[in-house]
Amino acid sequence: MVLSMNKENVLKALETLKKESKQRKFKQSVDLIIALKDLDFKKAEHQVDFFITLHHPTGKKVKVCAFVGPELKDEASKVFDSVVLQDDFPKYDKRKAKKLAKNYDFFVAQANIMTRVASTFGRYLGVRGKMPNPKAGCVVPSKGANLKALYDKLQRTIKISAKKVPLIQLRVGTEDMPGEQVADNVLFIYDQLIHHLPNEKHNIKAVYLKLTMSKPVKLDK
Repeated sequence: MVLSMNKENVLKALETLKKESKQRKFKQSVDLIIALKDLDFKKAEHQVDFFITLHHPTGKKVKVCAFVGPELKDEASKVFDSVVLQDDFPKYDKRKAKKLAKNYDFFVAQANIMTRVASTFGRYLGVRGKMPNPKAGCVVPSKGANLKALYDKLQRTIKISAKKVPLIQLRVGTEDMPGEQVADNVLFIYDQLIHHLPNEKHNIKAVYLKLTMSKPVKLDK
């Protein structure tokens, strides 16, 4: 049976989560779990890997680091959480580069130094799927880029990926967010995902919501 996703089902699942979950001493995140089926990841067209910008932030601060040359130095320093100047690339040995890759969620790069970014940091960012990606708007020109708008957009941007295991788990909000906002994020992700699957809804096995410390709640069919 094909899952019928609608806001009523999502809100019902969120209500069940809140009723059945114990109170914790910290703010729990709300995670969306989507199990996939009938996919052959050896085929490129069956692999899932894309970015979307949600309607609402997920409640998690997204940390962004920028690799820039002198052209964007001043503006980038005002906008991003950290800036690495092209002239400072030689200072990054293996230990420092690994630490940088671990500490930030997204990396932005000035387009005309992208080759140097790749040669210096590629081996550390690539394994984490964090290389500056033009599909997410993270490769910017040296003139005319609206860095503040990009930073704000990345606060709501997530990567949806399934290349080896038929399971996707994503943060979609927090337990104290309005249910309507969480539901909007869930439905938007689901709608975007099915359009990236070869058989759309027929490749969805099941959908769950869970809090950080709770058991998953399955969305009704």
